[in-house]
Amino acid sequence: MAPPTTVTHHHPMNIRSVLDKEKLNHSNFLDWHRNLRIVLKQEKKDYVLENQTPDDPPSVPKVAHDAWLKHVDDSLDVSCLILADMVPDLQRDLELFIAFDMIEHLKQMFGQQDRTEMFKTVRALHGMKMKESGNVSTHVLKMKSYMY
Repeated sequence: MAPPTTVTHHHPMNIRSVLDKEKLNHSNFLDWHRNLRIVLKQEKKDYVLENQTPDDPPSVPKVAHDAWLKHVDDSLDVSCLILADMVPDLQRDLELFIAFDMIEHLKQMFGQQDRTEMFKTVRALHGMKMKESGNVSTHVLKMKSYMY
């Protein structure tokens, strides 16, 4: 008698839980944006943050129209994900935006934080000196930690 067969369902890795750590607020844009991009990359929807959706669907060929329709659908999914993962006052300000425009607007809003963070990182790297008795590998890893 043959052993019973079991059906194993393969579930794709869901890493959206990284967004559960902390919603976008007025002070964590860089970390939040990095996590959002990680999630969207895994879901193969990160392109909607890079490329604006064309206004009108292409009439021919069918492949182009289907690609446009997928972009519109993915953009809606990403827009909802972004809105769900931010504090209410930001939601109110951005609820009528599509994903691409939301991210562009957020980059403008929080761009100063980007520049400040970059300045702090560069200053920290310039100030790092390896101790004479220090381990090169440990020093390099510490330097790399400022980059990621």
